Amino acid sequence: MKNYFSSDFKLGILGGGQLGRMLLAETQKLDIHTSILESNKNAPCAEICNTFVLGDLLDFNDVYNFGKTVDLLTIEIENVNLDALDKLESEGLTIFPKPKDLRIIQSKAVQKKFYVSHQIPTAEFSHFLNSTEVIDAYQKDLLVFPFVWKAARFGYDGTGVKIVRNTEDLENLPNVECITEKMIPFKNELAVIVARNTEGEVKTYPVVEMEFHPEANQVEYVICPARINSRVAEKAREIALKVVSDLDFVGLLAVEMFQTVDDKILVNEVAPRPHNSGHYSIEASYTNQFEQHLRSILNLPLGNTDSKVAGIMVNLVGEEGFSGDVIYQNIENILKIDGVTPHIYGKKETRPFRKMGHVTIVNSDIDIARKVAQEVKETIRVIAK
Repeated sequence: MKNYFSSDFKLGILGGGQLGRMLLAETQKLDIHTSILESNKNAPCAEICNTFVLGDLLDFNDVYNFGKTVDLLTIEIENVNLDALDKLESEGLTIFPKPKDLRIIQSKAVQKKFYVSHQIPTAEFSHFLNSTEVIDAYQKDLLVFPFVWKAARFGYDGTGVKIVRNTEDLENLPNVECITEKMIPFKNELAVIVARNTEGEVKTYPVVEMEFHPEANQVEYVICPARINSRVAEKAREIALKVVSDLDFVGLLAVEMFQTVDDKILVNEVAPRPHNSGHYSIEASYTNQFEQHLRSILNLPLGNTDSKVAGIMVNLVGEEGFSGDVIYQNIENILKIDGVTPHIYGKKETRPFRKMGHVTIVNSDIDIARKVAQEVKETIRVIAK
């Protein structure tokens, strides 16, 4: 086995945001030298990685030149220059997740077509090159209000997703490549995180349940374990494993799903990296998702994914009406509560709905944890000076 620890091995990470910051906590435990490429000099990773390189993740030369300085390359965000990754891979650099998988996942249209061609259950959808085609389809009665519109590329945290309920919504759509989906009557949004190493060892985390903010379309709470029956949980797990197997994926894959009113499981989309739905694992699991990501891409034995205790994550996002230097108001009050751990992402400026941190609540009783999570949500405020 290659010596990654206290050695001259260099792990490269494309992206220096909060996911990278939490990944660095694990590389530091193992003394793995870590280089970051990021376009924001004040990014959460900037001050705590071994090497920080300022560059554009979508620029061929920046990504290619960075890749030549490291021994293995991974990502904390999937919107990166894939042509550069293809060239680096052809020259012998190990890259996980593989560029071929990122090509599928980067485009929601290609991703959905992959599900259909591999008999992976997903919501009915249509693919359009621009908003004119969407309007034309509606006028020909091929689309019926309400429907879901998603930009094919560069969507995140509710950005690039809209519910189209009327002609005004229709006419205000961005003029970009997109998909539309039939509105699914569902009772739960679920997620399963799967880890797989190069030897094919696979581990799944427990199914989690996600509660969303109604206006921002962002996750407010992640609840582990999901409050669903074992039959539905096993179905979700089997479908997530099929996605990973059909992709021949190496790394950590978060599979987001809908549980319909009649208990069907439909894949919504996937993220090829540590994910918001797995943050609870830092406090609640035997092996957290960030350590597991390292284990999988370095082809180390995968860790135990069981939970030690029930966990709920609360996202901390910038409050509406506040922009500027951040203040975490009442943080001392939540620190008085047993089982509460805040994570602050190191972003010095807040703005409405910007992800600024999260709080994990652990308790042996999931119902008590959910009540505490509500108290935390109602107590702490992310505001500006």
